[in-house]
Amino acid sequence: MKLGVIGYGLRIRHVIDEMKKMDPSCQVAGIIDPRADILSASDEPIPVFSSIAEMVEAIHPDGLMIGTRCSLHTPYALEAIPTGIPLYLEKPVSTTLEDWLRLRQCNEQYSPSVVVSHPLRLTSIVQLAKQIIDSGQIGTVEHVQAVNNVPYGGVYFHGWYRDEAETGGLFLQKATHDFDYINHLIGQQPIGIYAMSSKQVFKGDKPAGLTCMECEENRTCAESTVGTPMQEDWRYCCFAKDTGNEDSGSALIRYENGMHASYSQNFFARRGAAARGARLLGYKGTIEFDFTTGLLRVHNHHTPRVDSYQFEGDNNHYGGDEKLAANFLAIMRGQESSDSTLKDGLLSALMCLKAKLSAETGTLQEINLTTQHLV
Repeated sequence: MKLGVIGYGLRIRHVIDEMKKMDPSCQVAGIIDPRADILSASDEPIPVFSSIAEMVEAIHPDGLMIGTRCSLHTPYALEAIPTGIPLYLEKPVSTTLEDWLRLRQCNEQYSPSVVVSHPLRLTSIVQLAKQIIDSGQIGTVEHVQAVNNVPYGGVYFHGWYRDEAETGGLFLQKATHDFDYINHLIGQQPIGIYAMSSKQVFKGDKPAGLTCMECEENRTCAESTVGTPMQEDWRYCCFAKDTGNEDSGSALIRYENGMHASYSQNFFARRGAAARGARLLGYKGTIEFDFTTGLLRVHNHHTPRVDSYQFEGDNNHYGGDEKLAANFLAIMRGQESSDSTLKDGLLSALMCLKAKLSAETGTLQEINLTTQHLV
């Protein structure tokens, strides 16, 4: 299996490593990346190309994988999809409403085989929750309460992620995963969203461009990365004037059947305050789970019983990464269709883009995958 990789970063390399475990014949046959000195694991130089068309003509890949910085996901996807080659696309699929509309039109035109990197929907925890919900044990889901307290939030204020023009804000960076698994679990289409965001902690009057190494407070500041493994990648001051991104945000989502979901995310929680998961409430019972603890509980409302399930955690999204990799391999072999489609990715991205717009304007925003007018 020959892979053509656009943006040969850490995240996409991790997915490729998972694919190689399942199929050692997988190899990176070509890359598009400004860091042309990158070598493969065997220390053999990987051919570097300047465009997808050039790479496809030269190596005839079985699959294409896009792992660039976020703002380039859509432009490269628009170049990759018309080739008809199976595509693995990192989230978020788009960072602007204009890019989103172009990508949606491309999806409608070509109906491509795309796997979007939303691993949470394929985790063992969410899959069990889906089985329980579909069995009717808790009744129809009538309310969702979801939370994401990120204990490693510094990554969004110290490094390149702090550039909102690049990331599109933190609804797109984090909530995109949560919105996707919520949509997957309840099987309903969202129709509206109202959101708020705040920047209360990671702001200040330190000079723009200040690094932790240059700061006179780097030995006393709780956020200093000096002397840590993150010193190079997380180099900039998170209290400087040029630090972008909100540090908390919340959204209310209305679904087509009348129910609503609440979601809240925070980026200055630390240590034991970390949490990521949801409660899904039906008339007969409630499911609650937390990816941080690996615990899922089912509370039966009308009998004195609680069913508990404990999952062993890892760094691979509770099996989600492996399942995405396996699904993409099967698609390249012509054996399966996508378990995390571009349409799913477009819906999640639209919810995040509309949440950002809602927070900026204080307005309720419509969610409509078929609309021609996004603002």
